[in-house]
Amino acid sequence: MNFSASKNRYNEMVYRRCGSSGIKLPAISLGLWHNFGDVDDFNIAREILLKAFDRGITHFDLANNYGPAPGSAEVNFGKVINKELSGYRDEIIISTKAGYYMWPGPYGEWGSKKYLVASLDQSLKRMGLEYVDIFYSHRPDPDTPFEETMAALDQIIRQGKALYVGLSNYDPQQTSEAVELLESLGSRCLIHQPKYSMLVREPENGLMDILEQKGIGCIPFSPLAQGLLTNKYLKGIPRDSRADKSHGFLQKSAITPELVQKLVKLDNIAQKRGQSLAQMSLSWVLRDPRITSALIGASSVSQLKNSLACLDNLGFSDAELSQIDTLMPA
Repeated sequence: MNFSASKNRYNEMVYRRCGSSGIKLPAISLGLWHNFGDVDDFNIAREILLKAFDRGITHFDLANNYGPAPGSAEVNFGKVINKELSGYRDEIIISTKAGYYMWPGPYGEWGSKKYLVASLDQSLKRMGLEYVDIFYSHRPDPDTPFEETMAALDQIIRQGKALYVGLSNYDPQQTSEAVELLESLGSRCLIHQPKYSMLVREPENGLMDILEQKGIGCIPFSPLAQGLLTNKYLKGIPRDSRADKSHGFLQKSAITPELVQKLVKLDNIAQKRGQSLAQMSLSWVLRDPRITSALIGASSVSQLKNSLACLDNLGFSDAELSQIDTLMPA
């Protein structure tokens, strides 16, 4: 398949500086948590990736365990980055992570230097890359000293296997400790990836302030709460939706009548703004200047385009924000 990227790919995307670094990221980044594994249609996945780049999405986010099967999202992404997108590597930010279970035995998960370095080596082989732009510690390890985990991230930078490092799922106190340790080693944390949406607002309770003070970017994952903050579940659970699948984290039990009632009210606010619920949910995350980018998933090109349309209306009135806060309090 021959691919030539659109010459207008940078005209409509909004780019935001990542903390106080020299890096800018697109306001919307594409995550490969779902829809890019071996259980999915590779041709659709490839089409989404190429269309995303055509629309100015320069950041693609992975992890060692993304699939299913674990690792297969990196393999499939590698096929595209080394073929259709091979000539555009220097225009693209690629991130991956390690922290969750990948292989049996005591060195196959968490935060030891042994695991993190080995996992990144495996990720680079799966993707066919010499380096990634960002490598994350995917979760804090309760048993490994942060000194060891941060030393591993520092080593990875010095080896040239990653240009920058980041943290994901670290709480405010853990983030402060980790960032200080990195700085003591002569490295710095570029970015933090917390779970954040209108349904999950914990990062507002201290984490955002720390990131701002330290000049660290923020790229929330699950800004659509795995599809809950869309119109998909307003009238039940559709067949083949994420909640209807046997694999994945969104369970049918999470979709309660009380939640649906709130979602319907949010959808009414969105309609008055001329947006879908999904578009408003992304705009809401991006309302905060401390947010560098919102990390979305996509199961089709049409879904990708729908999400990108949020950029047409990023402003909120005080009344709209008050209504949302009443429905989904911090």
